[in-house]
Amino acid sequence: MADTLSSKKIPITSKNQLISWFEAGCKPRKSWRVGTEHEKFGFCTSDLSPIPYEGEKGIKKVLQGMAANFGWQPVEEEGEIIALKKGAAAVTLEPGGQLELSGAPLETIHQTQNEINEHLSQLAVVCRTMQVTFLGIGVQPKWAFEQIPWMPKGRYRIMRHYLPTKGRHSLDMMTRTATVQANLDYSSEADMATKFRLLMALQPMATALFANSPFLDGKPNGFQSFRAEIWRYTDPDRCGWLPFVFENSFGFEQYVDYALKVPMLFRYREGRYEAGGGIPFQVFMDGKLPDQPGQLPTLEDWETHLSTLFPDVRLKQYLEARGADAGNSQSLCALPALWKGLLYDDEACQAAWDLVSDWSLEERARILEEVPRLGLNTKTPDGALLKELIINLLKWSQAGLAAQDCRNGEGCDETIYLKSLFAIAQSGISPADRLLQAYHGRWNQSVDPVFQEEEFESFFAKCK
Repeated sequence: MADTLSSKKIPITSKNQLISWFEAGCKPRKSWRVGTEHEKFGFCTSDLSPIPYEGEKGIKKVLQGMAANFGWQPVEEEGEIIALKKGAAAVTLEPGGQLELSGAPLETIHQTQNEINEHLSQLAVVCRTMQVTFLGIGVQPKWAFEQIPWMPKGRYRIMRHYLPTKGRHSLDMMTRTATVQANLDYSSEADMATKFRLLMALQPMATALFANSPFLDGKPNGFQSFRAEIWRYTDPDRCGWLPFVFENSFGFEQYVDYALKVPMLFRYREGRYEAGGGIPFQVFMDGKLPDQPGQLPTLEDWETHLSTLFPDVRLKQYLEARGADAGNSQSLCALPALWKGLLYDDEACQAAWDLVSDWSLEERARILEEVPRLGLNTKTPDGALLKELIINLLKWSQAGLAAQDCRNGEGCDETIYLKSLFAIAQSGISPADRLLQAYHGRWNQSVDPVFQEEEFESFFAKCK
């Protein structure tokens, strides 16, 4: 550990060091794992209001309760608890108090399901006496931006000041969105490029399948995934899709070149965040920071910078698929199952790519623009609906998972986690459609019932 920490302090003097950092993420197939991250909105059961940081019904008390009762190690910043760690897993806070489980890299989706169940069970124990719970949905459906509390993290103070200069929905992104993502491994530069390219091509399909954010400010917003629309207007320097991924020459160096051009949000020095001043990381690499000429970045600075890039697919020492809305506890394993089936089986990976490989960049851009509003009814370049293509993708994912043959204690393989996705694609009814039907029907045009019907504690109780 000491050697690892000291290596992060070595100054970066060449681009090759950054390329080598990505190469260090290559793993043999037998070591491939899947990590799952999901965010959720906390609310008070008495009035549905967002959970503040402080107080008897605060997120701080939730974190303290989990640390005291379940062995999580608290992480503090400026004397305030802002996260928990246990092994390779973490519980963290997003800017508006969204609680995130960053799951450990695991061999099977069955293990992921157990991890999520344990997390939700722990939350239920801590929160029940506090009269707070959590909602799985892509966008905060009821409360206006001004009513959302901010969490006491230094990086968020800087982002709150800088990002509004770049995009009109940046503060909505920070405080009113929630996602589920899957993290996947690669074995080589070529394998990374193949997987990155496929993930980037298929993010619109994930957006459509998991679309779950049709409300804003207490009423329908006209979108299937308003979360995806928000991200389109956050910061074009660091968000969205990356067309260069589809070039034949794409590899680690091309991603490094992209990251070097992106302005820094902040730097981390002696336990504090300093504003990056909108200066590209390349300027730091060249030792030309206006306030600290001659200073060079370290690998620790590089890792911090990479964490502030938010493309639809993000490269670290693994790949992050980031295109899906958060959902209830029954849907959280579907996303990692989808990608594990497609990316960890060679035949399924190639078959999925064959379905979308001949799309032009213009067609990909058009689909990305339309899918937040149209969802499953977005048209593919050949005039078919996206839901028809998704059914074929799900069949290949199913075949890939079946071939991997990872079974739980009841003898079920991982294809069981795709059942909900098949139901969505075959019916053409997305999670957003289901919520809108309830809103216009039995909910009598109120979003309040979504807090009861989609909150996590009741779903956990049903699964026990």
